Amino acid sequence: MKRTMLFFVFVMGLSLYMLYTNGFSSTVQEGDKTYIVDRRGERWDITQAVSIGFQPERFQFGLGRNAFFPLSDLYLQEGAGDVPDHLRVLAVEEGGDARAYSIPKLSGHEIANSSIGGKPIAAGY
Repeated sequence: MKRTMLFFVFVMGLSLYMLYTNGFSSTVQEGDKTYIVDRRGERWDITQAVSIGFQPERFQFGLGRNAFFPLSDLYLQEGAGDVPDHLRVLAVEEGGDARAYSIPKLSGHEIANSSIGGKPIAAGY
């Protein structure tokens, strides 16, 4: 009995999670524009996608804006130090100045806001 109840709670929790994360979006038609409205009420213009055959009811929203927190130079170390030979990095070089961003660290942030040669850059993975 306990296993059945535990399984039921798990399935219900998973169902609610899938509903919340995949969510439903509504479609709004205003004049010649087509929009989907995500669960936060933000509107996304999908007019061009619809014009080439995409079906608005099949759209699902993703994580939305500001879902990833970029790395900043505050979290980066200067110098080569003790970098393992097997560490995968994303490297950028500009006029003799170089930066390397650890792929494992970037994979949790997707992007690093930085600068190189006095110019702002965004290194994305």
